[in-house]
Amino acid sequence: MALDEALQRLRRSPVFTRGVTAWKKLPAREGRYAAFPPALDHRLQQALQQRGIERLYTHQAASVAAAMRGENVVVVTPTASGKTLCYNLPVLHTLLCEPSSRAMYLFPTKALAQDQLHELQTLAEAVGGGIRAATYDGDTPTSSRRTIRDQAQIVITNPDMLHAGILPHHTKWTGLFTGLRYVVVDEVHTYRGVFGSHVANVIRRLKRICAFYGSRPQFICCSATIANPLDLVQRLIEETFTVIDDDGAPKARKHFILYNPPLINRELGLRRSPLLEAQRIASEFLESGVQTIIFARARQATEVLLTYLREELRNKRNPDLAPERVRGYRGGYLPRQRRAIEQGLRRGEVRGVVATNALELGIDIGDLAACVMTGYPGTIASAWQQAGRAGRTSEVSAAVLIAGGSPLDQYVITHPRYFFGRSPEHALINPDNLAICTAHIQCAAFELPFRDGESFGRFPHTAAVLDFLAESGLLHRAGDAFHWMHDSYPAEAVSLRTGSNDNFVIVDITAGQETTIGEVDAFSAPFLIHEEAIYIHEGQAYQVQKLDWEGRIAHVQAVNTDYYTNASTSSNVQVLSETERALEGGALKAYGQVLVTTKATGFKKVKLHTHETLGWGEINLPEQTLQTTAYWFSVGDEVLEQLREEGIWVPEPGGYRGPNWETQRRLARQRDGFRCQHCGAPEKPHRQHDVHHLRPFREFNYVPGQNDAYLQANRLENLITLCRGCHLRAEAALMMRSALGGLGHLLRHVAPLHLMCDPRDLGLITEPRSSFTRQPTITIYEQVPAGVGFSEEMYRRHRDLLEAAHDVAAHCPCVNGCPACIGPANEKGENAKAHTLRLIEKLLQTEDKGARHPIPLTAYPKTM
Repeated sequence: MALDEALQRLRRSPVFTRGVTAWKKLPAREGRYAAFPPALDHRLQQALQQRGIERLYTHQAASVAAAMRGENVVVVTPTASGKTLCYNLPVLHTLLCEPSSRAMYLFPTKALAQDQLHELQTLAEAVGGGIRAATYDGDTPTSSRRTIRDQAQIVITNPDMLHAGILPHHTKWTGLFTGLRYVVVDEVHTYRGVFGSHVANVIRRLKRICAFYGSRPQFICCSATIANPLDLVQRLIEETFTVIDDDGAPKARKHFILYNPPLINRELGLRRSPLLEAQRIASEFLESGVQTIIFARARQATEVLLTYLREELRNKRNPDLAPERVRGYRGGYLPRQRRAIEQGLRRGEVRGVVATNALELGIDIGDLAACVMTGYPGTIASAWQQAGRAGRTSEVSAAVLIAGGSPLDQYVITHPRYFFGRSPEHALINPDNLAICTAHIQCAAFELPFRDGESFGRFPHTAAVLDFLAESGLLHRAGDAFHWMHDSYPAEAVSLRTGSNDNFVIVDITAGQETTIGEVDAFSAPFLIHEEAIYIHEGQAYQVQKLDWEGRIAHVQAVNTDYYTNASTSSNVQVLSETERALEGGALKAYGQVLVTTKATGFKKVKLHTHETLGWGEINLPEQTLQTTAYWFSVGDEVLEQLREEGIWVPEPGGYRGPNWETQRRLARQRDGFRCQHCGAPEKPHRQHDVHHLRPFREFNYVPGQNDAYLQANRLENLITLCRGCHLRAEAALMMRSALGGLGHLLRHVAPLHLMCDPRDLGLITEPRSSFTRQPTITIYEQVPAGVGFSEEMYRRHRDLLEAAHDVAAHCPCVNGCPACIGPANEKGENAKAHTLRLIEKLLQTEDKGARHPIPLTAYPKTM
């Protein structure tokens, strides 16, 4: 009743309904059932009947029967559809019939493993037979580990522990590997990208050790709905699989609402902050007594939104809803904090939780009735997973997806049919990534010597890698075998999750003593815990007083502040090699290896609630390099000539700025106190600051020897002193508003529609004249080491991406461009949006001619 009343109030609100692009009422659905498989142990059937389960859902019965026939199974059904029984029943049946058998469960997180252990033990105790199950992860006490190794019939762990804590010590796990009958891999859709590529190689090592001990386990996998579950599991496990995807579980009524925040400036396309909209909508549910989960995209957004909600509750003084009954939940919280929050949700003591996707997976957090998603979570699969956290047992639930201002968010929110149709997303992995395979071959050689001619799964270059490692002194070839010879422990040096073994500890020094309150991975540290950063934890703001980069410690102090900090970065990309290139219409497209250099350059202070910028600061931390893969394309001469004739492509001239340029440049720097006017950084002895034209120099139409337009262009009031980093960002902002920059902005944000990744997994650089292609070029690179296949997929889907980009810009209500389409509008570039659309149309029209063919390697010159 409380939820229905809250929904009725929202429906009566003109402010809310004006932003609703879809209000889909998903009807309740009766379950479809099947009898227990006749061969299923009668003790299991009796235990289920005692719990009120007289029959199985059809997909449960089908998966159990397939597993009992000896098939590898992947179950692809929505959240809360009872997938747990799909693997628990065949595993327990086998252990009851063959007590010497063993099973291993792999979950992507320790929290999910603990949650599933409770469910498994409850069923095992009801069955009897003394089946022993235990978790084995980093939190397992040392005193319990030997007992688990010797006695546990079901070992529940995660890929990280299997990689570093079990496989290298397989001689202590002889009983497990000798009798291993089943390996369960849950939430298999999360094993994508670089993490999935690593896990695929861990599975190769697992199967290799099993073969050594004479076992060949079956695999039972479970996945959320994605476009390619069979392809994913077969690449991940390298076995044939049976797909079970006909969901027979009943469904409760659900209201699924797509909501676009109101425009506050139509001309600029600016919308109200999704954080503020989430606060308003979540408050409506919470104040109605509806237990609610609110998802945010990032750690900082989680804490900011938690702060907003608690402030509102504190002001309203509702005796039944104290601010402390709304909690935060994200990575960086200590395990005991997360367990307490989970328990509070199950008991109903915690009425609301603001979380990152750390709560997206199937951890039992009770009977939540409403879910508010602050921004599109990046994939349709994740959106349905998050929405499924509400309504697991209630008769009716609600999920509200609030769009952010990015092109991806706006595409999804304005295309309800796309969202509610079948997911087009492909989970991509690259198990044969050379760098990843080489690392895991070292780990495998430490575990067992390689025989001459032995392959590592289906990796085609095993012999070459073994020879290379032998030449490097890491392996020693003796007879027909390669033995590990180095003193190091290779698994310790291989992280399955970027930065997981290189975290920064956050220490609170407010009370005069050091208290650890959280941690941050090394890659995020320059952006989240630089000195003077505001780090928000459980709604409390802390300012970073000191960052010990070498010691990996950030010292923070609690503060009362009305702002938070947001770091900015600069990147450049160097092409190392090409894998493939082709002429497709008016563009020369390619993908290959690149080197990306990224540096946190500065930060701004953003006022809470109003989100206005209060000031800036400089960040002086080491730059980070990343070797990865990228997709790029350059605009061909035919298209450029057409754009020049229409006055669309007018590149900024380089070099000469008139005879008085050096004088005016010196005077501008002197006037500005030799400090950057954006971040305040002083000039350094080895490099002068840059001087930037506020109105682009090209707009003055200076022609040497024909006019003196440079005098107006170089007036001091048109010049500003900027450090190199801020100048690059200023030039990038100008390019962002051009046709090329507008297209790049669109492509980076619509590509995840096809890649099942987050826009933040991709980086972008646009160049009016690339040093590599010598043409106007757009480069989109993968922000993971060595790449995982996104670049090749973008290369293949070149035309699809162009069409999606055009669709977003053409349907955006702004006049001259905005963050939801081509990027922020330029005060002087009122035609930037029209020019971007025209560029895309030219590329698409040219492609319609059917030109799509490989080109010779001499098509554009090499400069490296």
